[in-house]
Amino acid sequence: MSSTEFNAAAIAASSVCDLTPYVPGKPLDELEREYGISNAVKLASNENPLGPSAAVIAAVEREAQQLNRYPDGNGYYLKQALSQKLGVAPEQLTLGNGSNDVLVLLAEAFLTPGTSAVFSQYAFVVYPLAVKATGAESIVVPANPAGHPQALGHDLDAMLAAVRDDTRLVFIANPNNPTGTWVEPDALYAFLEALPSHVVAVLDEAYCEYGEDADVRRSLEWLQEFPNLVVTRTFSKIYGLAALRVGYGMSSPEVADLLNRIRQPFNVNSVALAAAQAALDDEGWLNLARELNSAGMAQLEAGLQGLPVTIVPSKGNFLLLDFGRDVADLNEALMREGVIVRPVANYGLPNHLRVSIGTQEENGQLLKALGKVLNS
Repeated sequence: MSSTEFNAAAIAASSVCDLTPYVPGKPLDELEREYGISNAVKLASNENPLGPSAAVIAAVEREAQQLNRYPDGNGYYLKQALSQKLGVAPEQLTLGNGSNDVLVLLAEAFLTPGTSAVFSQYAFVVYPLAVKATGAESIVVPANPAGHPQALGHDLDAMLAAVRDDTRLVFIANPNNPTGTWVEPDALYAFLEALPSHVVAVLDEAYCEYGEDADVRRSLEWLQEFPNLVVTRTFSKIYGLAALRVGYGMSSPEVADLLNRIRQPFNVNSVALAAAQAALDDEGWLNLARELNSAGMAQLEAGLQGLPVTIVPSKGNFLLLDFGRDVADLNEALMREGVIVRPVANYGLPNHLRVSIGTQEENGQLLKALGKVLNS
């Protein structure tokens, strides 16, 4: 067979051919190489600017001595640590290569052609990607309108009304990326109460540690009451382990059993397992990261006053900024000033930029660059 006779797309699943790959934030070294600049800052990917704690670094160095060995495919010690800290049984846990991995596992486990999944208009871009790859239908529910206290956020009543007999998954990000909007616990609980038993509710809490502890605890308490609830979390954000890719899902043992049947062997590597366990134990570092985020958000909110921009309220480690016009040129100008932020036109928000909270110095560099390009 000649190379001209073979057409991979012609024989591949149509649901895969129609996918648009996820595009990550531009790396710092790529920006500096392209524009011939130095000392750039990246505030595009909602990373913890503190990085990992000293305890995590030590755990990584110890584990690096055993790179010739396969990981513990069950993640026994991390599951035990999560179980003790969060009050869930080990058999309720599914470990993933980031929580993104768990979201995809859920789609693979519950979606097929002829079924559907529901999510909000401006929800995390991985939801439609995961749904489409299975051949299922995405039901995209319009977000809360302008003027609503949570404009751009999830309209839970509309999402509930959109559920059909063939719906198998509903994705709710709380707080939501890229908007930073959130759902109050009472409203979320009422939604879960009303959700039909043939639908699995996926509560994506990647940024939950930046919020109030009391609100965080409540979702885990609901696991016993709602066997169709899955809560996903990650070590990529407040724990500072984005490079290692480790997350987890919490659910009924029945759902976890299904997910673990299709989970890839050794999907979380040994270094990530050790680092996550060390990070989980370092409560002081978590508090430091939370305090830095709170101070950084206040710094940005104050520094943006007087500029032609509207701030969307956020409970994450980022702010969504509305400039009231297309921001493609503004994003380009910021990169030339050595500041990487995240344009979100792919979410249907061409007038917005998402800005991660950085260190005091990084935030200052952003504010200086933003002031310069808006006034030029």
